[in-house]
Amino acid sequence: MSTFDKRQEGFEKKFALDEEQKFKAEARRNKLLGLWVAEKLGMPADAAAAYAKEVVASDFEESGDSDVVRKVMGDLTAKGVAMTEPQIRAKMDELMATAVMQVKAGT
Repeated sequence: MSTFDKRQEGFEKKFALDEEQKFKAEARRNKLLGLWVAEKLGMPADAAAAYAKEVVASDFEESGDSDVVRKVMGDLTAKGVAMTEPQIRAKMDELMATAVMQVKAGT
């Protein structure tokens, strides 16, 4: 194997690892968002955990964050909790930083 091939293989492995960590961080962020929304909705702990899983699953409907935002906005609106999309997105950004730290720490 040439030096170029070794470098290419190294870059491919790093890319795969970065993508895996990004996926894990987004899933963690969505779980944290689900728990936060569940708290806003006044859900008990067991229902909050189930709701958080629903939020994580909602991210697989389409690419991007719009599906997650749409789900939580709809749930908040249905329960009469006033929240804007910019507020949700700001919370998602905040939780993404937490999620990245947790994924990197292996927790």
